[in-house]
Amino acid sequence: MQAPPSRAGVVGTTRQATTEAALAARVGYDVALVSVGGLDAWTVPQLVEHVRAVGEILPVMGFYLQPAVGGRDLPYAFWRALLELDALVAIKVAPFDRYRTLDVVRAVRDSGRGGEVALYTGNDDHILLDLLTPFRLGDGPPLHFVGGLLGQWAVWTARAVALQAECRATVAAGTAPARDLLTTAAQLTDANAAIFDAAHGYAGCLPGIHEVLRRQGLLAGTWCLNPEEGLSPGQRAEIERVCRAYPHLTDDAWVAERRERWRG
Repeated sequence: MQAPPSRAGVVGTTRQATTEAALAARVGYDVALVSVGGLDAWTVPQLVEHVRAVGEILPVMGFYLQPAVGGRDLPYAFWRALLELDALVAIKVAPFDRYRTLDVVRAVRDSGRGGEVALYTGNDDHILLDLLTPFRLGDGPPLHFVGGLLGQWAVWTARAVALQAECRATVAAGTAPARDLLTTAAQLTDANAAIFDAAHGYAGCLPGIHEVLRRQGLLAGTWCLNPEEGLSPGQRAEIERVCRAYPHLTDDAWVAERRERWRG
């Protein structure tokens, strides 16, 4: 089985991003995931030229990151122009916004590159429905998300693998999703709201992930590199609530069976 391409994230101005891409290429990465966070004053043409420069070093994956965690709004025109770059091979779509998600999908359709540019969902609030939906936005075959790059699935990963496989099988069969899978989609969104701390603008996102891993005995605490970053008021109780409500989303038993072996 062929290994999937390895992706390195690159950030910053063009000088920094190209330097990081060159380092990634030297150490063997296949694709550069280009974030334009922090470049809020740049115009669409400037952003496209920025990605073009990175694409001269490595194939690139576009990245639509939601503004709440450092991204910026990116119009249809940006994605349509980006799809003119031969170096673009994929897009991670994570604006946490259905309208903006459709901007990207429509740009891919309009470019005629739907068969060669892979779409990955990063919408942790809409995971299963992104993976299940055939996006038919006009003439031609529908577009599909082929997978996800998701913070939510930094936890409960055994169940993530099973759910992703179920979604792929449903899409491949061309059948309507089973009702229980649609129910699970809503439950996963509820769980993500607690773990990512949507109630407080995602302030407790990383500590929330750490809290789930702490509960499983994989981390000793919820500390982050920033000592001021911690769980928001009431967030631990919300995580406890969703763990009780949706035990079928967790992989606690699977982790418990393997934890001591992983610790060596």
